[in-house]
Amino acid sequence: MNQEHPSTPRSGRRRGLVILLLAVAVASLVGWRGWVWWQARHAQEQAVVDDAEQRVAALEARVEALRRDQRAQTQRLQDAAATNRVLRDEVLGLGQRGALLEESVAKLTDPNRHGAQALRLDEVELLLSQASQRLDIARDLEGARRAYALAAGALDGVDDHRLLNLKQTLAQERIALDALGTGPQAAKIAQLDKFATSLAALGRERPVAPATGERTRWQRLLSPLVDVTPSRDSTIIAPSERTAAEAALQIELSLARAALERGDAAGFRAALGRIDGWMTRLWPDSPALRQGRVQLQALGRTDAVAEPAVLGSTLQQLRALRSAGLQLRPLPAPSAPGPESTEVMP
Repeated sequence: MNQEHPSTPRSGRRRGLVILLLAVAVASLVGWRGWVWWQARHAQEQAVVDDAEQRVAALEARVEALRRDQRAQTQRLQDAAATNRVLRDEVLGLGQRGALLEESVAKLTDPNRHGAQALRLDEVELLLSQASQRLDIARDLEGARRAYALAAGALDGVDDHRLLNLKQTLAQERIALDALGTGPQAAKIAQLDKFATSLAALGRERPVAPATGERTRWQRLLSPLVDVTPSRDSTIIAPSERTAAEAALQIELSLARAALERGDAAGFRAALGRIDGWMTRLWPDSPALRQGRVQLQALGRTDAVAEPAVLGSTLQQLRALRSAGLQLRPLPAPSAPGPESTEVMP
């Protein structure tokens, strides 16, 4: 007779449960160890990455420092190049100054430069330049004649036959300058002054009222109170207006004289036209007024006399001679004949 054991299935289930628990424990242990290993590996990789980033940052800092040093070196090189250029320019300037000093010393050591003849030539050139400036700027013929006379006196003191043409040219210039007389400008100024004097004489004549016989009855009745003049007459009668008009006329005369002095022909003619207008307003028609207007028109029609072309040629010739290297040396004095003359040939 068979007997069943009820504890056999239970022991099998327990064994399976133990095996399952052991498997879960082993799996948990393996998972924990794997997770620990992964954490360690990740921490190691992160440390490597951090180290690499630190190295890259250090390299970038070094590169930036090298760039700064490079820029500083470039700036220093540029400064050095600029300094070298300045030094080169200064050296060139010193060379030029040295050359100028050598030239000046050569001129100073030249006996002909400090001779009386060279000084006289400098004086002649200065006087001729002053004469030319007086003619070109101020039209001063008398001053130019005095400067030419002084230049001729200084040039006569130079005993050199090579300056004979220069002396002749200067004499021709003086003759041409004397032929101009007082000059057209001075003549015009004298005529203008004479005309102003005639205006002063004309200014003493005041506009007069019509004769009593020529007036009508009502004009004679009102003559003590009112002075009636024709409306077509533009002559200024009021004292205040005449004073202002005479002052304007004097201003126009001054402007005409100033235009003559500076050689402004257009301004001179314009001033004469304004003077003629003021004359017709200040004085009524009369023979003296008509004569003055004729003089004014003749003064405006006067043409300036052209200067001779020979003026200024002496200065140009002297400068050409000096720029060509004219060397004035005293003429060698003739040696006195001796009883015997010997010559040694090399």
